[in-house]
Amino acid sequence: MRRLLGLVPVLLAAATLVWLFVFCLPGDPARLIAGGRVADPDVLSAIQKEWGLDRPAPLQYLTYLGKLLRLDLGTSYIQKRSVASIIAETFPATFILAIAAVLLATVFGLGLGSIAALNRGRLLDTLVLVLALLGMSIPVFWLGLMLMLVFAARLSWLPVLGYGMEGMVIPLTSIRLPEWDHLVLPAVTLSLVSMGAIARITRASLVEAGTADFLRTARAKGAGAARVFARHALQNALIPVVTVVGLNFASLLGGAVATEYVFAWPGLGKTIVRAIGLRDLPVVEGCSLFLTAVFVLASLGIDLLYLVLDPRIHYSSTA
Repeated sequence: MRRLLGLVPVLLAAATLVWLFVFCLPGDPARLIAGGRVADPDVLSAIQKEWGLDRPAPLQYLTYLGKLLRLDLGTSYIQKRSVASIIAETFPATFILAIAAVLLATVFGLGLGSIAALNRGRLLDTLVLVLALLGMSIPVFWLGLMLMLVFAARLSWLPVLGYGMEGMVIPLTSIRLPEWDHLVLPAVTLSLVSMGAIARITRASLVEAGTADFLRTARAKGAGAARVFARHALQNALIPVVTVVGLNFASLLGGAVATEYVFAWPGLGKTIVRAIGLRDLPVVEGCSLFLTAVFVLASLGIDLLYLVLDPRIHYSSTA
């Protein structure tokens, strides 16, 4: 509970920064919210009333915080609908893409890192490290274009763009899943960057854990090599790996902008780019706050996962 309450100042600081950028910039805030174009006087009047722009700045700030407490992120006067509905419509696609990318990155990153650690100093170790470095260094948009050129344009194994139109709808929701062949290229593109980092962290953690006394104790008790590796070495090496996976997942939820744009993926990143192009300020502001909250909650989830992976870790109530 203490750590949950500790998130409040972070979210409040993020909301305050957004408010300062939007409402303290030179010019008419109502016109900025309306898209910076020649807006109808009735629309400008409605915006001023909605955001309390005809009142002193402190009251405007309190009005803004009050709207956020009611989960009211405002209205897009360009798209003629609420920002919350835009996020609700586009975030599931981003979430699905991030889940697929993180799963791929985690499975293959752990595998490659383990192979490298078990073959430390050999050719296979060097090969994995070089591949990991390449994966972390290649720009995402360039990698996406190359994969698209090879597997979609040349080999015709996978579709070039889009989400697919015949995916299954999740029962009791309006969320439609993507067709699997449309998901492959964006997920692989996103996963390669994270995979390199996870492989390197896994290797380093396993190499460090390999010299620990508890491994010699386990071997002395007669535990087999596979059990020593899986039950003792790998489990103790997972803490830094979980940190990298969690931070990558949080980043992918809001940082898949280039990949979504390259593959025409109908997610939140593509929505933000479009909103910036249209000068749709309420959407940019609302998405920024939403992604901040997602990142903060993901960090909290990582902290809680530590408790599951290592019972020796506990958070003191006086910390």
